[in-house]
Amino acid sequence: MANPFYFSTEMSLVEMLGRKARNLAELLDGIREVPGACIYHHTHKFLRQHHFLSPEPPNDFAYWTGSVYGDELLGEKLASVDIIRFNSIRELREKFIAVIAEHLAANPEQHNVFSGYEFHFMKARSFVVRTGHEAGSLQEFLDVVKIIDAHSLYFHIFEARIRLERADNDFSYWLASELGENDLARRIAQLDPYTMTLEGLRKKIVGLTGGRLHAHH
Repeated sequence: MANPFYFSTEMSLVEMLGRKARNLAELLDGIREVPGACIYHHTHKFLRQHHFLSPEPPNDFAYWTGSVYGDELLGEKLASVDIIRFNSIRELREKFIAVIAEHLAANPEQHNVFSGYEFHFMKARSFVVRTGHEAGSLQEFLDVVKIIDAHSLYFHIFEARIRLERADNDFSYWLASELGENDLARRIAQLDPYTMTLEGLRKKIVGLTGGRLHAHH
């Protein structure tokens, strides 16, 4: 008998770290020294807040650098960092450090932004709560995926990958390890969640799972 999949969701509380940057050198020092949860927040916050839109705006570092500090070239370089390619916060942090450090070496001239326009480093404190939904079979999994809220979907697809530094999302891991649905697990893992809305992602998972169920019958 398969161990059931328990659907969870996450509530988050944003905290100021009490650290801010007035210029690029201070931004770089901050990125080097703040906790990983801060890097995660500034790169993934948008996905969580705007889960019904396609993720367009870049990470917070890129936005501040280009639109507030006024270095559009560096802003574009930071915006082009492909967050999905990094399996850990550490790798993501190192990438941002490398891009800013290289840019500063070539463009040492700097200014301070006006008071009130500094970059504020923040992090989100997360609380994981069970939704009360569970699945013990493929049919039950399909039924629940259709109705859980987008935050729960976000939690099992995004959080698992980058916070737990696991190669897979929670759904694929459970489908393969508990139900032996290796092909379905692989197909879900191959979906690129950064190129679609969470509702688009839900439709894809429902479609793939439904197709697999029909193949059983």
